Amino acid sequence: MTSLSRPLRSCSGRIYNLNTTRRFSQLLRLSRHASPSTQKWSHPPSSTVIADDDVASLASKPLHALSLADLVKHGRPPLSTAALFSSANFTLSLLPIRLAHRIQALRNLPFIVVSNPNISKIYNNYLHSLSTLLPYKSKTISNLEDEIRFTEVLADLVETHAHTIPTLARGFLECRKYIKPEEVTRFLDEHLRARIGTRLIAEQHIALHVSSQPHQHSHSKFHPLDHPSSYIGVIDTALQPATIVNNCGNFVSEICELKYGVRPTWVIDGEPDTTFAYVPVHLEYIITELLKNAFRATVESGRSHEPVVITIAAEPESPIGTLDHSRPLDGIPPRQESEENPSIQPFDDPAPGVTIRIRDRGGGISPDVLPNIWSYSFTTFSDADELPGQTSSSGNMDALNAISGAGGENSSIAGLGYGLPLGRAYAEYFGGGIGVQSLYGWGCDVYLRLKGLGKPKD
Repeated sequence: MTSLSRPLRSCSGRIYNLNTTRRFSQLLRLSRHASPSTQKWSHPPSSTVIADDDVASLASKPLHALSLADLVKHGRPPLSTAALFSSANFTLSLLPIRLAHRIQALRNLPFIVVSNPNISKIYNNYLHSLSTLLPYKSKTISNLEDEIRFTEVLADLVETHAHTIPTLARGFLECRKYIKPEEVTRFLDEHLRARIGTRLIAEQHIALHVSSQPHQHSHSKFHPLDHPSSYIGVIDTALQPATIVNNCGNFVSEICELKYGVRPTWVIDGEPDTTFAYVPVHLEYIITELLKNAFRATVESGRSHEPVVITIAAEPESPIGTLDHSRPLDGIPPRQESEENPSIQPFDDPAPGVTIRIRDRGGGISPDVLPNIWSYSFTTFSDADELPGQTSSSGNMDALNAISGAGGENSSIAGLGYGLPLGRAYAEYFGGGIGVQSLYGWGCDVYLRLKGLGKPKD
């Protein structure tokens, strides 16, 4: 069929090309329907209906600068009924605003990115969680029935967002052609910091609820746990880092044995009896990720007979103002804190911290790789690769692949061992940090500084 491309003459005598006219008509039709990116919000369809005005109103409110004093101000468990209600209402005053801020941040991503199934799933999870909290926003929790139901909503929230980071990482992997690596790193850093605070707030009230069993009804699905007396909610005020190191070492060494047939060893020196106040779950995550890197490097370098040496050093008690926790470990100025997610503040100053050094003989980090170890999107794969998961011949893997679980079954150690950006985010949230000193061809020293949270005021 011959296309009509000859010029046409209008009734006014002007000449138009038919193909040009057709293209103009198409553009005119498209202009009547604004592109999703030009809408007020760029977000995918959702089964959860929340008015944009509700989200905008909550997101416009400033985030509360969370402090450890906020988390322990209700007292040691078991709490009185009044204190339990106070904890519930305090939690309720914070979470909807924090969720709305994350929804807005997701909506501000490019439409093609937020439409990705994985990122869209996270977006819908946040909408769902906010929708479960909004019914409580207009009332005060003042009876046990409401408090129990509210705690169950919090438990659902924590479970819903348990896999947020790996799912986001997979989504960004699939969208890596449409968003810059530095934008991915910035978003994930901010999102992880916000997620740490949100989960901490929710889990703190759940833990206080569980440990205040005299105030529970028999039909509650929460059952009392025998927490040590040093716990206030999820915070252990007498945490021993050496115990965490040994527990994580046993776990990671078992993975190495399954993968390589070799079980690495480690020794703890310095001050193993040191205790301080911290959140055990956070320290477990950081230590696990650091040991995965050290053990894998040690085994793959053929030096598995040499133990990884872990030194624990407690900072001495000092008068207020004499400790400089902001001084960087590796000579690099600390990153600027996000205004939305400031570091949590200690219980009380002075709050001596703990530094943990993990030293391995794994050959160190190549100078070509070292500048990129903090990037979620650093990769050696080409755009033609489909969701790379396993290491290349150079042994490199980007953190997005590691945390998304995109790797195959043969990447159990490699895929688990690149958690530096995530571990640093956890450490920095409490005013600490991670520094890496690499002696290429020999090994690595990783310094984990944990800001002391001090002793809670009675």
